[in-house]
Amino acid sequence: MNSQIVGLRVAGTVFGIMALAQLTRLVIRAEVLLGGFLLPLWPSALAFVLLGSLSVWMWWLAHQPRD
Repeated sequence: MNSQIVGLRVAGTVFGIMALAQLTRLVIRAEVLLGGFLLPLWPSALAFVLLGSLSVWMWWLAHQPRD
């Protein structure tokens, strides 16, 4: 197995785990304080979409046929 493919799969997995963490925050509506300021939920929704997209993209690239 090519080291680039392994790298893409690892990156895809890490992005996927991070996306699931953001989704979990959205589902349980966990409060996050940042410097005494309550962070709203919409950044987690944005992060979920972005990280989920990156995860799918990395896995898609890892499964592309090589020349």
